[in-house]
Formats: sequence, C-alpha cells, structure tokens
Amino acid sequence: QVQLVESGGGTVQARGSVRLSCVASGSIASGLTMGWHRQASGKQRELVASITRGGITYYRDSVKGRFTISRDNAKNTVYLQMNNLEPEDTAVYYCGAREVGSPQYQYWGQGTQVTVSS
Repeated sequence: QVQLVESGGGTVQARGSVRLSCVASGSIASGLTMGWHRQASGKQRELVASITRGGITYYRDSVKGRFTISRDNAKNTVYLQMNNLEPEDTAVYYCGAREVGSPQYQYWGQGTQVTVSS
C-alpha cells in the first residue's frame, strides 16, 4: 500500500507562484510514476503533469512553460512548481501514483486547494 500526502496549496494572486509537494510512503513508492492532477469546481479531474522514476516528464499544453514537475527519489517526494499562475489554474490539486505498466493511477493523496485571484 502507498500513502501520498500533499502540501503547499493556498491562495495566490495572478502571476504569482506556488510549489506543491507530495511525499509517498510504502515499499514500492520509489518505483512509481507520479502525477499531479487537478479538479476545478464542476469539471472533471485532469492530469497536469507527470514524471517517471527516470525523470521523463509530461505536461498538458495549458501549463507548459509555467509549471515544472520534479522528484527526489531519495526522499520519495515529487514537486510541482507553478509560476505565472492564472485564475483558470484554480482547483484542488491531487498527487497520484501508478505502478510501472499500469495505465491507471492507483494511489491518491487527499488533495490541496490552490486558488488564484485576479
């Protein structure tokens, strides 16, 4: 079993920055692909960015150039640095993890709210 604990959300003005952190615990945590997802009010959850254990990254188009995902395998921690935030980035951000070869994210954190004011 893997547990994920997020931190770092809050309220920020447009064009500001926030860094989210997610600590993973459990015997297989170090081998997981980690992803940050978000769910805005009334919308479906969407994948924002992901990173494999080897450092291969993915970003959705709307955050490219503004968000950076990174991980520290020694600490089983993944980060999401969000710069130049826009009101449209307001959402609950969830850390997810999936095992190698699995198409689905199997483990989820509790979520952290990010609110961007205009």
